This record gives sequence, C-alpha cells and structure tokens, in this order.
Amino acid sequence: MRPVSLGRALTALGSVLTSGSAFVAWTWTREFPGDLTVDGWPGGLQVLTLVSGLLTVLGALGAYGIRGFRWAVPAGATAALRLFALGGLAVTWFTVGAISWTLGGAVNVVPGGWFAAVASAVPVVGAFLLPPDRRQLDTWRQLPSWVELLLIVAAAGVGLLVFTYGIGTEGELFAGFLITAGFAAAGLARAGLLARLTGLTARHRTAAAGAALVAAVAFPFTGSDETYMSVGVNILIFATVALGLNVVVGLAGLLDLGYVAFLGVGAYTAALVSGASASALGFQLPFWAAVLAGGFVSMLFGLLIGAPTLRVRGDYLAIVTLGFGEIFRIAVNNLDGVSGPDITGGPGGIPNIPDLSLFGFDFGASHVVAGVELGRFANYFLLMLLVTALVVVVFQRVGESRTGRAWIAIREDETAATAMGINSFKLKLVAFALGAALAGVAGTVQAHVSYAVVPDPYQFAGAVPPNSAFLLAAVVLGGTGTVAGPLIGAALLYLIPMKLQFMQDYQLMAFGIALILLMRFRPDGLVADRRKRMNHDAAGAHA
Repeated sequence: MRPVSLGRALTALGSVLTSGSAFVAWTWTREFPGDLTVDGWPGGLQVLTLVSGLLTVLGALGAYGIRGFRWAVPAGATAALRLFALGGLAVTWFTVGAISWTLGGAVNVVPGGWFAAVASAVPVVGAFLLPPDRRQLDTWRQLPSWVELLLIVAAAGVGLLVFTYGIGTEGELFAGFLITAGFAAAGLARAGLLARLTGLTARHRTAAAGAALVAAVAFPFTGSDETYMSVGVNILIFATVALGLNVVVGLAGLLDLGYVAFLGVGAYTAALVSGASASALGFQLPFWAAVLAGGFVSMLFGLLIGAPTLRVRGDYLAIVTLGFGEIFRIAVNNLDGVSGPDITGGPGGIPNIPDLSLFGFDFGASHVVAGVELGRFANYFLLMLLVTALVVVVFQRVGESRTGRAWIAIREDETAATAMGINSFKLKLVAFALGAALAGVAGTVQAHVSYAVVPDPYQFAGAVPPNSAFLLAAVVLGGTGTVAGPLIGAALLYLIPMKLQFMQDYQLMAFGIALILLMRFRPDGLVADRRKRMNHDAAGAHA
C-alpha cells in the first residue's frame, strides 16, 4: 500500500477509534473530575477527545474528496488533519497523565483509558504520512444571502456554546479545554474555514455584528450561575479597557505601560460622585452623568500626561508612562487625610458604592426576564455589554477615519508621516486622550460592580488582572490594531490565572513560554490585522 493510501486509511480509522474511545470508562473511581467511569456516555475530558476525534473525521472525509465534504478543507486537508489529530492526542494523553497524577499512579487508568491513548496516536501517524498541501484557498462561489446569513448565525451560536462551556470548566477540565480549543482553532484556520467565515462577515458586517451581539446577550439566559456571570462581567471590563489601549498601542503605535491608571481614574471618579458613604464629595449623580464624569476626567488626565511626554518616543515614552502609573497608585494611597487631603480613602479606598439604578431598573436586584431570573452580575453583564459595544463602534469608526489612517501612518513610520504633512504630536495626543476616556468609562462600571475602589489593582504588574502588564499582553496576544484580538486576548488572560489555580506556582513560566511560541508562530497575534498584513505582503512583492 502506498504511503498516501496508508496515511488516509490510518487517519480515517484512527479518528473513528478516537471518537469511539470517549464512550468507554477511563478510570474506576469518580474522584477524578468529570466522572470518567461510565460506559456508553462521555463525561468531562472525554467530551473534548470526542470533539477532536469528530473534527479529525470531518477532515479525513474532506481529504478523501468525498462529495459534500470538500467544503471542510477548502485550503487543503493535510495541515488541518495534523492539527486536529495532534489535538486529540494531546488532550487524551493529558487526561491519562492527569488521572495518574491526581489519583496516585497509572494503575488508576483502566483498559479503556489506555485504548483511548493508543487510538489517539493512530490518526497522528496517518496524518504525517500524507503529502503536504499544494493548493491555495479554493475560490468559493457566493452563496444566496440567506444561506450566508444562516452560516453567520450558526457561527455565533457555536461561539456562544464554546464560551459557555469553557467558562464553566475548572482545573484539569479547563486545561483540556484550552488544549482542544487551541488545536481546533489552528486546524480550522489551516483548513481555510476561518478565512471563509471572515469573508462572510466582511460581506455582511452589520448582520455579523448583530449576530455576535445577540449571542453575547443570550449568555445570561443560558442558565449559568452568578459566579460565572461575575467572571463574564469582569472579562468585559478587562476587554473594554484592552480595546481602549489598542487605540494607543495598536493604531498609534505608542507604548503605554501605565494605562491601567486611567481605569483607576474613572473608577475613583465614579466612586466620588455616585453617593458612596465614604465619598468626600457627599452627593450622588445619575449614572449617565457619572459615566461622562469618569470619561472626561480620565481624558483630562490623558491630555495632562500626554502633552509634555508625547514628544519622546519608544523606550522613553514607555518609561514616562510607567512612572505615571506608579505616581497615580502612590497618590491615591496617600490621599487619606493623614499624608494628604482626605479624597480617596488611602489604602482602604472608597467602600459602599451603591448599586446602579437606571430608568427605575435596579441593577443590584434580581429580575425575571423571559422566564429566566437574572441576578446582580447578570444585570451588570448586560450593561457592560452595551458599553463594550459602544467602545467597539467608536474603535471601528475612528480606525477607518482619516484620523485612524493617520495614526497607522505614524505607527508604521512617524518620520515619513511627518514629512507627508501629518501633525504627529497632535494626533498622538488625540489617541492618548481617546484611549484614556474609554478606560475611564469602563472604570465607572467597575466601581459599581465591585462595591469598592482600592489602589492595589492599579499597578504595572500583579497577580490578578487588570493591570498594565496584562492589558498590554492582551493587546499583543490578541492582535494589535484589531477589534476581536484584544477581546479574545483579554478573555484568555483573565480566565487562565483564575481557572488554573493548581498551576499557580508555574503560571508566569507558562505565560512566558506561551508568548515565546506566539511570537514564533503568530507574530501578529491570534487575530492578525488585515491592513498590516496587506501592507507587508505588498512591500515583500515590491522588493
């Protein structure tokens, strides 16, 4: 048998065996999370092995050229098959290793677990026997509009399902989820399906944005408890601030290491004007006025800091902004009535910030909507979702405007942009002020969600995001200059430290390794900026 035929046969057979192995018991005790003792029904990490196996089956059918399945691998099957098969192998062997480690030895893995481990290796061998892909992304005739809209809706639904499943996992199950999601996303990208989806969303931008918003709104109605709702609202706060930083770093190319201070300025402003019992001002503004106040004061600080510092570039600007972040933290620590005026409450901060009430709707109380009881964090999730949507609209509109194009020119080559008549200092100051204002708006909601504002979170680096280092990492990890990139990066960087508590002593090492691998294989981030890629491709073609 020729290697190609043998590879296809092993891939198809191994993917089926891998999928089937999820339906037999892998251990004898229910002490391991997920209950892997049941025959005939997958549980816990077995579900992830099943997903990887089914993706490999789909890719194998496309590799065989079976009519009706070529759509699954429009850019070629080999690279995608290898990634799907490696995903199944990784999550299966991770599960076997976790069972052995957690329960005290490999003896706790029953024959079904060893069968799954061996079965998951078969499609890997088969996939690497296949020849490399030689074709580019196939041209795909445009489908009827209603079909394309249904595909966009289905993609949004799958995204909601994946996020809901991931946010509800803990420990080993979350680690397995990350493994599976990472290999699956890479495989779908190499297969060309993500490029197809990108093309659909580009043709139907309004419908795609609406579907994504509806999917996000549906999250509180999925039955997730308040614990996961609190995680969701904090992810949105983190993501919104990261998107504001993306204006400064991703569009204008300014390295800001003290950006989290603007989030703190908005939070403290909201705490002072929202009727907190410890507020030095002693009055309460309506929420819309508090939002405007938080955004305006943060923007004012952005102008005050940016005006004298934005004439320097690169490392010097990074050092100055880092100093501003530390000055802010030290200042609010000392405005306690002892070392300075009693404004911020010092290390104790400003507690007892009341819940929001907007148009008679109390965000601190439970409400029944469409037969589903929405608690406090679900209410704030929906509010923060609205804020995030507004920030996304602002980012997109500004990024596509004349000002946004000028920022990109400054980012690529400030000297050349200045020579073409662009007032770089003025535009960089506008970017700094806009980014600060967006962070301040998010800070006003954060103050009410957390009931209190204290100085500790607003520092360059810390154990828990958001801080300046994590915000910058979210932008770089997700993809500078994009909308989806910082949102994805912020979600990952918020969830990973919280979910992988058992790896707490090794988190920084794992984070460093992940960034090294990212810079090696995805230097533009998880979501690449199309304009930057086109510019680089054009420059390479010209050279």
